[in-house]
Amino acid sequence: MTENSLAEADMLKWAKAYAHKQGWSLNTDEKQLGTVIRGLVRNKTKFGRPFCPCRLRSGDEEKDRDIECPCIYHKDEISKQGHCHCNLYFKESP
Repeated sequence: MTENSLAEADMLKWAKAYAHKQGWSLNTDEKQLGTVIRGLVRNKTKFGRPFCPCRLRSGDEEKDRDIECPCIYHKDEISKQGHCHCNLYFKESP
């Protein structure tokens, strides 16, 4: 396994554990799930934090903490839409 694939496996394990703790599931579309996980790993590697890959960073470290996964918006989005903006976490299996 490459270092990147190990990081992706660790990020996926973390995301699954968080979803389970909340009573949610992860996206069952493997392609979409992989894209989000790779984006989280890329942002963590590049910026030191797993910023949501579907949101734009402002460059302001304090403001950008709001979009660190799980972002401050995810619980509201999941309760209203059934999933978060990134389509990572779902209230029920998609």
